[in-house]
Order: sequence, then structure tokens, then C-alpha cells
Amino acid sequence: MKTILTTGSNGLLGQKLTEKVLAEGRVKLVATSKGLNRYPVKEGYEYAEMDILDAEQVKNVVRKYRPDAVIHTAAMTNVDTCEANKALCHQLNVDAVHTLISICEENNIQLIHLSTDFVFDGADGPYQENDPVNPVSYYGESKVLAETLIKDSKANWSILRTILVYGITNDMSRSNIVLWAKGALEKASPVNVVNDQWRMPTLAEDLAEACLLAVEKNAGGVYHISGKDYMSIADLVRKVADYWGLDKTFINEISSASLNQTAKRPIKTGFVLDKAIKDLGYNPHSFEEGLKILDEQMKGQF
Repeated sequence: MKTILTTGSNGLLGQKLTEKVLAEGRVKLVATSKGLNRYPVKEGYEYAEMDILDAEQVKNVVRKYRPDAVIHTAAMTNVDTCEANKALCHQLNVDAVHTLISICEENNIQLIHLSTDFVFDGADGPYQENDPVNPVSYYGESKVLAETLIKDSKANWSILRTILVYGITNDMSRSNIVLWAKGALEKASPVNVVNDQWRMPTLAEDLAEACLLAVEKNAGGVYHISGKDYMSIADLVRKVADYWGLDKTFINEISSASLNQTAKRPIKTGFVLDKAIKDLGYNPHSFEEGLKILDEQMKGQF
């Protein structure tokens, strides 16, 4: 049985990976994150504190546990914060990857790296893996720089690009669009949503499964991993309202330009999933199925 080490294990994807490993036992897990372990179950896997900006600490942790694969989920993903603080974004999204690459090369460890649809400009989505990248934000640029480092390395690597990940865990540091929309509409608060951006939202459980499949199949190269349904952000929020029977009159459709956000967003992304389906056996849930899974998880928490 392979041993995997995850970075960012306190995040949404990191926690879903821990959950999946504990439920299915397909691999041995070493979960790592900055600070204390926030996952509620503490048995059945190893946990180590690891700051991805501390190269010596990263080397020591990896050498101690000697994993077969590293799944690198930790990153700075707030697009506007990345634009406003490019130096920190570069440290977290590029320099930390450089550290991991060198350790994985040195120890013959497979590197599974999480990337994003924001490597594309959104002019011609949905995208295939070999379509040319052209980011419109510094966040996207940082992820392209990291991808380039990985592709130029001698490591055994795969890059999983994903889109608008949603889901729920017991202790979340950040919300996501589904939870935000549901929470606001339940309070009868008006919500401004853009009607000129298109995405394929990704259930966190599906992304976690793709990560494990990439390890199990020793997959190499770039893979596009998302949900199967293509929709505008406004449509997404309407679907959330419909599923939970919430009042759609509080949804206020606006254009991207009217938001005056610090960073630009690509207009139409979305992925062609054929390669992941064929090579990995990836089989994502529909958005409706994803909302049902969230609903059941929420009911189970109370």
C-alpha cells in the first residue's frame, strides 16, 4: 500500500482527502498543515505540522515519513489577495513548489500538484489540457509559473487543474460559493452575482478521488478535473436556491465589470474531461448530485 503525504490538510480538499483515506483505506496517509490538526478524527493516520514556506522543515518531514507521493493542495487561492500581495503569492504558490520539486526529485517521490482554470484567459473555454495558457491575474500567473517549474523538472509529476471547488467540512477556514449563496439567501439577504462568467463547479469529494486515482495509476502529465455541468455563476446560485427552496428574488444579476475587483477573472473557462475519464477513470457527480451530498452532510452535523 502506498503512503501519501498531503500538504494543506486543514483546507477543504485536504480534509476531504483525509476523510476518503479513513473511509476507504486505499493508501496510508501523512497529513500536514501549518499549525494544529483541525480534522476531528485524530486516529488512523499520521499528522505533522509543516509550513510549506520553511524549506528545512519540509525536507525534514518528507525525509521522516518517506512517502511514495506528495499531494500538494496548499496554496494562496484568494485571487484579489494574490493581486494585492504578489510577493507572498509568489512565495506560497511558486517558491514552495520549487522546494517540493527538489525533494521529490531527490527521493523519487511522485508529485501531484493542484492547479486551476485561472491559467487560461477565458476567451475560448471549455479547455483541453494542451490548450495554451494565458492568465489574466497574478494568481493565474503564479500557478503557470509553478506548472512550468514542474514540467521542466525531473520529478515524476502530474498536475490536476480544477475549477471552483465546493463542499463542507466541520472546521473550514474559508467558505465557497455554494455555502455563501445558501447562507445569504437563507437570511433573505440580497446577493450580487455575475451573469457573464461561466464555470464547471467541482465537488471537493470528486477532486479528492481524482488525486487518489492519480497516485494509484502513477499518472503523469496534466489532467483537467471538474464537475460535468457548465453554467454561469448566476445559474449556479439559482440552482442552489432551487435545491434548498430559497427565494430567488434576492438574486441580483450584475456584470463582472461592475464589481471593480482588484484582479481580473477569466470569462468562460470550463474543461474538456475526456482525458481524465479515459486515463484515470474519473467520474464526477452532477451539480445536483453534489448539492444532495452537501445537504446530507449538513444534516449529519446537527
